Amino acid sequence: MSFPVLLSIVVVLWLLLVAAGTFEALRHKILLRNIPVRVHVNGTRGKTSVTRLIAAGLRGGGKRVCAKTTGSAAAMTDPDGREFPIYRISGANIIEQMRMLKRMAVLKPEVVVVECMALQPHYQSLSELRMVRSNVGVITNARADHLDVMGPGERDVALALAGSTPVRGNLFTAERDLLEVFEESCQDRRSQLHGVTEDEVAAIPEEVLAEFKYAEHAENVALALKVCEHLGVKRDDALKGMLALEPEAGAMQVLHVRYFERELIFVNAFAANDPESTGRIWENMLEKHGQGRHSIMLINCRADRPHRSQQMAEAVVQWSPASKIILMGSGSFIFVREAMKYGLDPDKLLVMEGAHMTEITEVLLEQSQGNALIVGMCNIHGGGEEVARFFQNRAIDEEDV
Repeated sequence: MSFPVLLSIVVVLWLLLVAAGTFEALRHKILLRNIPVRVHVNGTRGKTSVTRLIAAGLRGGGKRVCAKTTGSAAAMTDPDGREFPIYRISGANIIEQMRMLKRMAVLKPEVVVVECMALQPHYQSLSELRMVRSNVGVITNARADHLDVMGPGERDVALALAGSTPVRGNLFTAERDLLEVFEESCQDRRSQLHGVTEDEVAAIPEEVLAEFKYAEHAENVALALKVCEHLGVKRDDALKGMLALEPEAGAMQVLHVRYFERELIFVNAFAANDPESTGRIWENMLEKHGQGRHSIMLINCRADRPHRSQQMAEAVVQWSPASKIILMGSGSFIFVREAMKYGLDPDKLLVMEGAHMTEITEVLLEQSQGNALIVGMCNIHGGGEEVARFFQNRAIDEEDV
């Protein structure tokens, strides 16, 4: 085959690909016009919780809502509030957002609430500008996590998250320390910024948080309520819908367990994998449940998340001390190395890397000394889910305690 003929074939194929891509983009844009309100939820921590809270709050106000989460267990929620798991044959890919929007559009929702699944900064922007094209953007917070992708610092994380700012829309955030980053992104994209204030967070009392079926953060509830009110749902109606939510797979739970004559409180905080959130949970749980109990940190390390182990090791030595720190998962040597550098007592450390869940739970029972507070932290995947399920299956009602 001569070179001119080969070149002609290549050019024709390229033109066909361009035409197919242009057609697909046009079709997707027409599809989005049939969804009046699109809410795109991003942030370091609490994305899944806030996505579910917003959808539940809008349903509580009578809105026809679909939602899509990408947290510990990716799922789509239909207008009746039923959750359907999303099965991925070959791992997560942001193209999934377009497929799910197409599927949700068939259900004719007034609002869709979509959790951002991109980590790379350019993909976060691409997901917003080309896929979701939201009217309402939500950024929960900007914390020091995924620094290998979005770092090296917290401001870099905020800049990456700002890529999901809508164009000529409204952006809501509970972040206060790096608010100027989102002010700049809103100015650039001609959107209006709505920040959640400390007073709005304080307006969510402990009595309300206690009504949730799982442990929820006041910042998440205040942020979700602000979005719901913006979309025309009364605060009381939205809150009623939120309180009816069942726990998500990775949601933080405080479980009371009686097992082999031991009185245990297990806190599933594996999904809170940045030091700031985890530290707050640890101190809060010690204050509420730690009195007179042996306190154990169960830290699930992942070899493919070395920054998390490194950050957690540095932070742990600054928190109220635990009676014992047990390491599970993989790549725990990073935690050990950093923790020793920052002065952690090696006698408090027990490494169980690669151990089976049965061995881990047996050691937890042995270390509990009959009465213990156990807080699982750092990573939900790579073993955390299995340990959490073990305690959840043995939990008793708090009224029976």
